[in-house]
Amino acid sequence: MPVYEYVVKDQTGKNTAGTIECADRSAVLEKLRNDNLIIISLKEISAAPKKFQMRKGKVKIDDVVIFSRQLATMVDAGIPILGSLDILAQQAESKRFKEILTMVRNDIEVGSSLSGAFAKHPRIFSSLYISMVKAGESSGMLDEILDRLATYLEKTAALQRKITSALVYPAVVTFMAFAITALLMIKVIPVFKTVFSGFGAALPAPTLVLIAISDVFRKYFILLLIVMAAAGYALNRYLNTKKGRLNFDKITLKLPVFGMLLTKVSVSKFTRTLSTLVKSGVPILSSLEVVAKTCGNSVFEAAIDEVRLGVREGESIARPLEKSKIFPPMVVKMIGVGEQTGQLEKMLSKVADFYDEQVDTTVGSLTSMLEPLIIAFLGIVIGTIVICMFMPIFKISSIVNM
Repeated sequence: MPVYEYVVKDQTGKNTAGTIECADRSAVLEKLRNDNLIIISLKEISAAPKKFQMRKGKVKIDDVVIFSRQLATMVDAGIPILGSLDILAQQAESKRFKEILTMVRNDIEVGSSLSGAFAKHPRIFSSLYISMVKAGESSGMLDEILDRLATYLEKTAALQRKITSALVYPAVVTFMAFAITALLMIKVIPVFKTVFSGFGAALPAPTLVLIAISDVFRKYFILLLIVMAAAGYALNRYLNTKKGRLNFDKITLKLPVFGMLLTKVSVSKFTRTLSTLVKSGVPILSSLEVVAKTCGNSVFEAAIDEVRLGVREGESIARPLEKSKIFPPMVVKMIGVGEQTGQLEKMLSKVADFYDEQVDTTVGSLTSMLEPLIIAFLGIVIGTIVICMFMPIFKISSIVNM
């Protein structure tokens, strides 16, 4: 992609020069205007150097955590930002992250702020990350903010791992159940069908039904796969729409056990993120805007947007939260107390810690409950198939013994 050199004026009247890589000129203009910058000059200087072409793959959240922690230490030690980024880029294990840090360093060298340089890589540095870094630059507490960011990312990653661990086991076992069932239908039952055809006797009704299902399964197996793939693709497209995602999230929040878990996770994310932003000095309206995008659930996102509109009209945070009917009463009450006592970030942090523990407990209970249910499901499905296939053999054995 081409690289553009720009000179802009921010809201304080300060001129800033920098470079940005975008698909075309209009994309650059839109991005700079969205940042509330007045464009003084803009020109294309070259195509992006080959060594800075982005590599494929993702940067792990652990890499960002380590980077934030190390940069905080270096800033606190008085090492200049450019020197710190040089060192961190050299020792980065991920090649893609190394390239990103090099590009960030180059942008700062030509006049960009640290938050502005991070903003050019939204897939790596979230809006929350950028907002907090900007607050740290303004307050002169960049080292403390970066350390706080690292702690926040660590706790967020730990929460995500808990959810993943709760869902991976049942997903794997369910997949294995379907795979074993398909194998029995396609490979094993036809063998029994051939054996039974030589008996010359009427087969039991359950066996006949199972053989019929196996015949249909074998005959239309490819078609079934195509239909399942098409259904999955259509569902994915629907979920990528705003309405589809909202409807899906509404349904998941009403599921037994899983709905309770997802609610606790969303509340934990909301309170943890808002606490971190407020404590870092980010304005409350900006904080709520960032929190809405990072809560991970469109139902909660819509509710937080309503909260933001209420706060903008002069309401407290607790009142519109209560109106949403989504947040538990305890959360609303503690946030209300935090606002009244001037300790909002402290109350939010306590609520986040409480719900983190609740997520731990729920995940443990969910895993304990799902294990016997899945084993029972496997036993019923595979046991039914085995019994149906051996019923003719039992029948013949009883006739021979007579």
